[in-house]
Amino acid sequence: MRIKIFPVGPLQVNCSILVCEESGQAVVIDPGEDGELILQELERQQAALKIVVNTHGHFDHIGANAALIDATGAELMIHSADLPVLQQAATHAQIYGLNFVPSPEPTRLLEEGDRVEAGTIGLAVLHVPGHSPGAICLVADRDVFVGDCLFASSIGRTDLPGGNHDQLISGIREKLLVLPDDMVVHPGHGPDTTIGREKKHNPFF
Repeated sequence: MRIKIFPVGPLQVNCSILVCEESGQAVVIDPGEDGELILQELERQQAALKIVVNTHGHFDHIGANAALIDATGAELMIHSADLPVLQQAATHAQIYGLNFVPSPEPTRLLEEGDRVEAGTIGLAVLHVPGHSPGAICLVADRDVFVGDCLFASSIGRTDLPGGNHDQLISGIREKLLVLPDDMVVHPGHGPDTTIGREKKHNPFF
């Protein structure tokens, strides 16, 4: 599996492109904006987009959903508890004075324990609410894509509608910090880290 991660949109969301090296099928996680740029990168990698996954429904993580799905016909997946968040994202974006293209409706609603698969790519779904009600993390063999649940030396904010600080802390402890120490953590914003580093140095733990 090849992984390409780059920041998109005014809030610099880390968009992840995962490509199966055998089939060329691709998964995009959190296409926050800049749909044309993401499509160009898929073309450069000669990859066929099969699935778009939103780790949660906040507007800065879903802004290019429509562009990617319109161009490729890919499936769109999000946790069922964040469907209302996705549907209300345009209103949220307006608060920040940002233009926003509403997302299409998802084709699959995810739950804890589900798997997202394309070619040889396999991602296990962990439901880690607290930043938003349906926030998820996606676990591959050596990588975990955590959205806005966990950051290098920090955690996601919990003061937005549907946030819950205690719930987020419990979820990270019970579902993320039990992963192998050398697992690479890919947050929704900012630099990568590892599970081991966060266990030792994150002041929230």
